[in-house]
Amino acid sequence: MSVVVADDHPIVLRGLTEILRAQPDISVVAACNCGRDATAAIQQFVPDVAVLDIVMPDLNGLDVLSSIKRHGFKTSVVILTAVAPEDRVLAAMTRGAKGLLFKDAAPDNLVDCVREVAKGKLWFPNDPIGAARERETGPQAEIGALTPREWQIALLVSEGLTDKLVAEQLNLAESTVKSHLHNIYRKLGLPNRTALSARARALL
Repeated sequence: MSVVVADDHPIVLRGLTEILRAQPDISVVAACNCGRDATAAIQQFVPDVAVLDIVMPDLNGLDVLSSIKRHGFKTSVVILTAVAPEDRVLAAMTRGAKGLLFKDAAPDNLVDCVREVAKGKLWFPNDPIGAARERETGPQAEIGALTPREWQIALLVSEGLTDKLVAEQLNLAESTVKSHLHNIYRKLGLPNRTALSARARALL
């Protein structure tokens, strides 16, 4: 699989690149130290995965992520961050990130994350981060009504996955997924998964 890596700290960038290049199934096609270079590399190579620091000069990781979505590239994005406040996790999910990884994660976690995201799976912190309870009106208010886990499920449903496939991707029981969906429908005032799919796509 091909990967673009971007971080404005040279030592971090080198470490990320060397960890990934040591894997026989991963090819790092570009290592960038700013958001503009990362955007250009993604446009040139259209990699399977982009690992993007959330804080970079000119364009941050979320800006690059938005550009990828706007241009319709199939590249899956992992956001790299030192901390993960709830608004940052929600912003990454809202803009279509497939994963979020702490900078102090073990090297094996980075490799596992990239491999899982390349398969179309999601990789977010295991410990639930409470969703924001007070949001501005509009789309952000709806997103803030859902927990990160519920938003993950909504995203997967919007991609056409059945309850069983959602459960497999998130390592949950199918009954747990059904329970989450019931809560999602109630919170968003939606009647079924078709309406949920349309709403989730509209919020991306």
